[in-house]
Amino acid sequence: MSMQALVLKQHNGPLELTTVPRPEPAAGQVLVRIVASGLNPLDTKIRSGSAAHAEHPPPLVLGIDMAGTVDAVGDGITTFRPGDEVYGMTGGVGGIQGSLAQYAAVDADLLAHKPASLSMREAAALPLAFITAYAGIVDRAHLQAGKTVLVQGGAGGVGHVAVQLAHALGAHVFATASEKDLELVRQLGATPIDYRAQSVEDYVAAHTQGEGFDLVVDTVGGATLDASFAAVKHFGHVVSALGWGTHALAPLSFREATYSGVFTLYPLLTGKLRAHHGEMLREAARLAEAGKLRPVVDPRRFDLGSAEAAYELVTGGTARTKVVVDIV
Repeated sequence: MSMQALVLKQHNGPLELTTVPRPEPAAGQVLVRIVASGLNPLDTKIRSGSAAHAEHPPPLVLGIDMAGTVDAVGDGITTFRPGDEVYGMTGGVGGIQGSLAQYAAVDADLLAHKPASLSMREAAALPLAFITAYAGIVDRAHLQAGKTVLVQGGAGGVGHVAVQLAHALGAHVFATASEKDLELVRQLGATPIDYRAQSVEDYVAAHTQGEGFDLVVDTVGGATLDASFAAVKHFGHVVSALGWGTHALAPLSFREATYSGVFTLYPLLTGKLRAHHGEMLREAARLAEAGKLRPVVDPRRFDLGSAEAAYELVTGGTARTKVVVDIV
């Protein structure tokens, strides 16, 4: 049996539509017929070979996120059966086949049943973003209702999901965004902050009477992480998925605040703690079914024949929230 997949033979090379053997599910795996592949900025970095923390040696198939239908199950699988609609963050790093292909044999622990309230495209846009947001906001920061939360980059792929998650948990949510995205952030449940029009000191004064935010969620990194250290409350917490670089910790220390990093790829790269990914996606499904979570998907459509254009869209920074490639 064979299938079609986009194969990258060398970093920064073309995505070549290729006929390759169709995988078979081993014990503990599920064979998924992929319907949609979610595209993240990380995918473009893996393609270029610039993501040292997410090594994926060529020839490779990209695509970290996916949604599709179970085609077959391996030995020991009782939670899924053929015909089930599923989604997950299942490959595209560490030598594991990604989702820019018609089929993938994936670890069942990484999957959850797709929420009925979301389309396949919406579901494919959700896994990495939700897992990153949940790991920071719930697993690291243990956010409680009534707390103040600042999401840095509230209209981005991870940011717009973090806003919805914090709002669903009962927090008072604020989010930085550019002027064109302020209304989107407001619709998602946050008080928008135009970071270009206001300094950190200005918006901390305006929204917290100068006290700072209980939790700051950084989805941007670099100078924005430094700004997060300056925006957090005394004894507050900062969490970031982009913590590399050189940063002065004095502003954090002066506030006696704490910091946590999130490395979303750890279970995929090491094989450890994978079942927690499935647990988080089941919580995402619960929130989606309750009407509290919905990813914003770029309306432009791409398939395996035009996926290059989708990658160019994300690489160029002109995508609005999440880009998805249709596989079937």
